[in-house]
Amino acid sequence: MIKLEDIQKRLREAIKSSNMTQKEIAEKVGINPSTLSKYLCQNKFPSIETFANLCEVLQESSDEILGIKK
Repeated sequence: MIKLEDIQKRLREAIKSSNMTQKEIAEKVGINPSTLSKYLCQNKFPSIETFANLCEVLQESSDEILGIKK
């Protein structure tokens, strides 16, 4: 079963390994840095469009972030 806290953990790891700040990522995606922070720490999940853009900016597959096993 996929859990939001696991997705958030993988998203935080992807951000850390990207060598970009949350502010830089938020600017590239077109969202407020505080909104990105909410996606990482609260019970908030981005729209599918924002999530896809986050994955693109982070150069991570959505399956990897979501924890989908193939």
